[in-house]
Order: sequence, then C-alpha cells, then structure tokens
Amino acid sequence: MTKKVNKIGVLTSGGDSPGMNAAIRAVVRTGIYHGLEVFGISHGYAGMLAGEIEPMESRSVANIIQRGGTILKTARCKEFMTPEGRKAAYANLQKHGIDGLVIIGGDGSFRGAQVFSNEFDIPCIGLPGTIDKDIAGTDFTIGFDTAVNTAVEAIDKIRDTADAHDRLFIIEVMGRDAGYIALHSGIATGAENILIPERKTNVEEIVRSLDEKSKRKKLVNMIIVAEGDDFGGANELSSYINKNLPELETRVCILGHIQRGGSPSCLDRVIASRMGYHAVECLIEGKHNVFVGILNNKMNYTPLNEAVKKKQKINEEWMNIVKILAS
Repeated sequence: MTKKVNKIGVLTSGGDSPGMNAAIRAVVRTGIYHGLEVFGISHGYAGMLAGEIEPMESRSVANIIQRGGTILKTARCKEFMTPEGRKAAYANLQKHGIDGLVIIGGDGSFRGAQVFSNEFDIPCIGLPGTIDKDIAGTDFTIGFDTAVNTAVEAIDKIRDTADAHDRLFIIEVMGRDAGYIALHSGIATGAENILIPERKTNVEEIVRSLDEKSKRKKLVNMIIVAEGDDFGGANELSSYINKNLPELETRVCILGHIQRGGSPSCLDRVIASRMGYHAVECLIEGKHNVFVGILNNKMNYTPLNEAVKKKQKINEEWMNIVKILAS
C-alpha cells in the first residue's frame, strides 16, 4: 500500500548553492496546493535534532526565488550520523506529525536521508543541490550553472590583466572531488590547461607545454585548477612552475566562496522549481526514497541507495576538446 503523506518537512543540507530558495519555494507552494501542511526545518539535519521546525505558508516563500543562499540555512551534522542522533531527530518530526521529507543537498545529505528513511520508515525525496554537479542521474544540479557562470565572469576579467602584462595566471576554482566547474569554466574561457581530480596531473608535461608556448611568443596563458586536483591547488602548481620556468611571470588567483553566492541564473531557478514541484508529486504518488533529477530535459528518478554509490564521470571527449582548442 502507498503510504499517505499529509505533513511534509523541507530542509537544505551541506554546502549552500544558488537556486536552493527556488526549490524551497516550489516545495512549499506545491505542497500547499495539494492540501498538505509544510514545515521548514532550519540548519539541515542539525535543526531537525534541535527542533528548529516551523510551519510555512505561501507567503513564507514570497520574494525569495531570486536570492542566493538558503532562507532555511544549512549545516553539516555529525550527530545525525549516529543512531541516537537520528532517533532524536525522528522524535522531533513526530511532535509535528511530519510524515514525509524533502532534502535539498548533495550525496552526503542523500546518504543520511537513505539511512534515516530505512530506520524509521519515513518517505524521503532528494533534490540535488550542489554546485559541483557530481551526482549521477541528472544533467544539472541546482547551483552549478550559476557557480560556473560566476567563475567564467571572474576568469574573463583576469584574462584582461593577463593579456596586459603577458602573464601566466593559475586560477583555482571549487571542486574538492569533482572537476566540472574547472572543466566548464576552463573551456568557456579558453584556458590552456585544466586540472581536475578525475585525471592524474602530469606537471612535467604542463611545464614542457608552457616552455614551448613561450618560445613561440605565446605569453598569455591561463591554467584552471580544481581545488581537489591530485598535485595540489594553484599555489602548489605555481611554486613548481616558478622553479622550472623562472622567466615566466606567474600569478595565482583563488576564486573561493564567491562561486557559491549570488542570484541564481535562469536555468538554476527553472530546474529548481521543476525539481521542487516533482518532489512533492513523488511524495503524493508514493514514489518514495528517490532523488529527482533531469536527464535530456525530462524528469528522472534515481533510488537514493543508487544515487549515493554513483558519481558523474568525465567523458574523455571533454579532455580532447581542451587539448585541441588550447593548442
């Protein structure tokens, strides 16, 4: 039998990403449209343990679709990883009669949702809210498009000063475990090299390439490196290049958390709204314990237990494009 859902909670967990507010808005208004009571849970799983649970109405989410961050706040919660912590969290849900959850976050948040659902038989729906785009089962994650466009805008400006001074710039972008921001922003800005966690970095080859380009008077070069690259970040790479090519004038720029903020792009607002709407539809229809993604512009539903095991894979074609276009 399909477990009927009457009261749902929505939370944002892990790292924030632009578009989370659009997803919250969609969940709240779709739930209310269907006659459900909707509760906002502040500070993710930590707020569930602390009882930070408040009812939400349609006007609770007015004028937020254009805002970055998350009105529900977010956090990471080690206590939720323990059986005792999850038991306390469930007790707080019971106080409000909440019988369904929508979790907006990354694979760590999905992992917690899967365990929690199995232990207490509460339906959970995941929405992929992460700038890293590292979850298999969806072409886009909420926040990726905004983050990569923020990086592109910054890199374009850096190229202007690189060109004015004939400098090598090494730009570090976010991506501890995934290189999608580096890959997309690097291709979009014409970077000569892109370093990502998914590929082993050959620094000797990079030095040889830079030396060859210097000899043919190609003095303006951009290297985009994801923070999780196996050789290290931008500073480590810069030190190595300076030792081997001291004649090159090198500068480092670490973009950092600027990539997480800002008003979400049109794409992020639209996919977040679609995903939020379908998350509530899933709970009502009995399609539980899945995460809602979009593949080929169609909704795609991946079981949570599969979502936490799979990662997006970098297609070799992308790396060939980088190599050919940067020559």
